[in-house]
Amino acid sequence: MKAKDTRGRLSGPPIAIVDIGSNSVRLVAYESLSRALTPTFNEKVLCGLGRGVATSGFLNDESVAKALAALQRFRVLCRTMGVSDVRVLATAAVRDAANGPQFLELARSAIGREIALLTGPREAQLAGIGVISSIWEADGMVGDLGGGSLELVDVAGGKVEPGVTLPLGGLSLQELSDRSPKKAAKIARDALQKVKSLDRLADRTFYAVGGTWRALARLHMGQRAYPMRVMHNYVIPARDALDFVKLIERTETENSAVIETVSSARRPLLAYGAAVLEEIVRRANPKEIVISALGVREGMLFESLTPEEQAEDPLLSASRQFNTLRARAPDHAEELFQWTSLFFGLGHLAESPEETRLRHAACLLSDIAWRAHPDYRGEQSYDLVANAAFIGIDHPSRAYLALAASFRHVSSDQDVSPLARSLVSPRQLERARLLGAAMRVAYIVSAAMPGVLPRAPLTVQKGRVLLTLPSDLAPLNSDRLQTRLKQFARLLGGDPEIRALP
Repeated sequence: MKAKDTRGRLSGPPIAIVDIGSNSVRLVAYESLSRALTPTFNEKVLCGLGRGVATSGFLNDESVAKALAALQRFRVLCRTMGVSDVRVLATAAVRDAANGPQFLELARSAIGREIALLTGPREAQLAGIGVISSIWEADGMVGDLGGGSLELVDVAGGKVEPGVTLPLGGLSLQELSDRSPKKAAKIARDALQKVKSLDRLADRTFYAVGGTWRALARLHMGQRAYPMRVMHNYVIPARDALDFVKLIERTETENSAVIETVSSARRPLLAYGAAVLEEIVRRANPKEIVISALGVREGMLFESLTPEEQAEDPLLSASRQFNTLRARAPDHAEELFQWTSLFFGLGHLAESPEETRLRHAACLLSDIAWRAHPDYRGEQSYDLVANAAFIGIDHPSRAYLALAASFRHVSSDQDVSPLARSLVSPRQLERARLLGAAMRVAYIVSAAMPGVLPRAPLTVQKGRVLLTLPSDLAPLNSDRLQTRLKQFARLLGGDPEIRALP
């Protein structure tokens, strides 16, 4: 089957970005340019272009050869995937090296594309855009730690302030400190002391971007036996972060936990990333560290969207994509949202705007596991939602959506993932059970097909949970429907009733 005939893919031409960084050269191909980007291919080669630049001022021959070989490989891969829109960017190592211009010429020939050489402020801006595009209502400071530099930029209200760039990348610090994390911390402390924008970070959020900080977060997850593996939007309280990074600075890179979690090429940089993070926390006193898996690359693509596309809710966009690709009848999901709105939002079920948003997403995701065996639909629904490449959602909300999706297939007294309870609040757990139980009623009535739920309203009136069926749908009344309505009514504390209109 040719790529253009592939089923299970959304419309729109694919797009790719090649990121020539100081530590790695990476290719990420996306299904299409959209508000909710879905990677179809992701590969990096740790070339270490920035190694030696801080001390010698030049890109070394071995790293250049690795980078050019990677670019030639990526050119073939893009051709194989049918990606004609390939954006290429280069960052600190290339812009700082005296032989950077010569490398760019060779790189252009290898990849067959023009290459955007980002300035430090531009790199900071794009990192900030990447974060505000992927973290709902981001407010704080973005720090993008690469191999050659650290970019810092303030974000709030969907806006990105002018940023700064500092020579505090992992490779640079390793060389400037003569491989001493203690000296590296002193270098970072002196540089960060001069960054006045850090004064505004107190009690706000620091958004950490970059592979070394993601590796640190992965170790932190393992230490906590955290019940979710998604890295994006992972939160580390600032006080916890201080204790943890100090531990990392003292830990041998050949420690078994480090070996199992972090690649061999990344391990030597952990202590330097930890040192920089510690100095930022001490200098600025943020309330928490939030890991962002999205940064410069996604910021560049977000800029290419129309203003209308940029204004879309990324979580709902991603949920609609899942609904389109996986549901039996995608139009049913929007009807389900309207149908549940008849009782959610009223009385003790009153919702905040965020709760309404999450219920909307849950309805869009309600039928994505129907192809699984009925005995495993609850489990598969949980896994699909808990591990999906969603953006614009924190981990407690992700766990809520996953639980609601699983309760759509299993009764509310079952527990698909007991560990998820540690992520959600009691209110979120209650809402997930209620919504799942309501979806079970909706499925029996509609068979997940559109055109039925608008004619069969479910309302809550004076202690009664009333399902109204028009005369032509009256035969749907059955023991099974009564049982499911009774289960839903029990969660609400009301009496169930099915009323057939004459």
